[in-house]
Amino acid sequence: MKVKIQAQLSVMMFLEFFIWGSWYVTMGIYLPNTLKSGGAEIAMAYSTQSWGAIVAPFVIGLIADRYFNAERILGVLHLIGAVLMYQLSNASNFEVFYPYLLGYMILYMPTLALVNSVSFNQMNDPAKQFAFVRVFGTLGWIIAGLVISYIFHWDSEEGVANGFLKHTFLMSAVVSLLLGVFSFTLPRTPPSVDRSNKASIREILGLDALKLLKDRNFLIFFVASILICIPLAFYFQHAGQFLGEIGMSNPAGKMTIGQVSEILFMLLLPYFFKKFGFKKTILIAMLAWAARYVLFAYGNVGELTFMLILGIALHGICYDFFFVSGQIYTDSKAGEKYKSAAQGLITLATYGIGMLIGFWIAGQITDIYLLENGSHVWKAIWGYPAGFAIVVFIFFALLFKNEKITYKS
Repeated sequence: MKVKIQAQLSVMMFLEFFIWGSWYVTMGIYLPNTLKSGGAEIAMAYSTQSWGAIVAPFVIGLIADRYFNAERILGVLHLIGAVLMYQLSNASNFEVFYPYLLGYMILYMPTLALVNSVSFNQMNDPAKQFAFVRVFGTLGWIIAGLVISYIFHWDSEEGVANGFLKHTFLMSAVVSLLLGVFSFTLPRTPPSVDRSNKASIREILGLDALKLLKDRNFLIFFVASILICIPLAFYFQHAGQFLGEIGMSNPAGKMTIGQVSEILFMLLLPYFFKKFGFKKTILIAMLAWAARYVLFAYGNVGELTFMLILGIALHGICYDFFFVSGQIYTDSKAGEKYKSAAQGLITLATYGIGMLIGFWIAGQITDIYLLENGSHVWKAIWGYPAGFAIVVFIFFALLFKNEKITYKS
């Protein structure tokens, strides 16, 4: 892969995840404090990610694999997304906020598969090369959090009280506009399916990627991906709220520690693939998820702050060793014809079905442990995802047969 192309892909990844990181972490603080939303409405808001992910495989299979270049679709989706983000910043109540957010996430979630497709199309050895491009996405998320907490102080007590968190949506809109324009300069990623061949409805909708589920190992991985995202949803939906509620300052900035560790472990990922193989790498991620929630349950601001920081820092292992490993594994299984549809399929399993279930469960459980003064019994709440992660670990360890992803020299 040429240096110029690697640089373009790296900028693409940086902007893609800067956009998401600009508003996603702090939305859990913004909704209850600015729009006065309860646990059920917060769960609805975060669930828009899942509805977008459920739609994503059909968008990708219908358009990217058959009719239009992936980089052009990416550009159009982000340009429209910029308009919707601007509208979100002006929403005065949840009833106005929610439809714009739902529309935005239906457009944004397919772009996660598209940036992967554009990247993999330029690589001759994704198992080695992808991590060094994807790491810039993590860097983008980190910079977004640091800007919010330490430059603009939007998530400070004063910033939250004055409604400044709405500016996170404006920042996301500006960067989305930038990526929309930049996408049209990316390397060409033409459709992988010949349009002259008569296609069935199944093929047009990208459902041929479901053939991958006939592979026993991939089916086990697919099911495990759904299940492990249930405990993950607790982190995305409530970690920022949890840290703010227990008195940790600059929660958005502190949570970027997780992305810093993500960079480190993403760079280490090729080593783990070679040394331990795909199965053990995934299992390490599942154990890290359980450990994170135990640390959250017993940590506090003060003498045990280090436990909270360590729990956040485990995000690198939790995310990279499962999500990035899974994307590489899926690419190796898909073959040339349905790479985009296959990435959309795993997006459906993780950000779609798994997190949709997880967000709903997390919202229900946090409401159960809501106290009269508005605080929560977090020790009890975090016990649920910790226990569930252990169950998924046992499921995957027993059923998935060792499978090696080979490296090219």
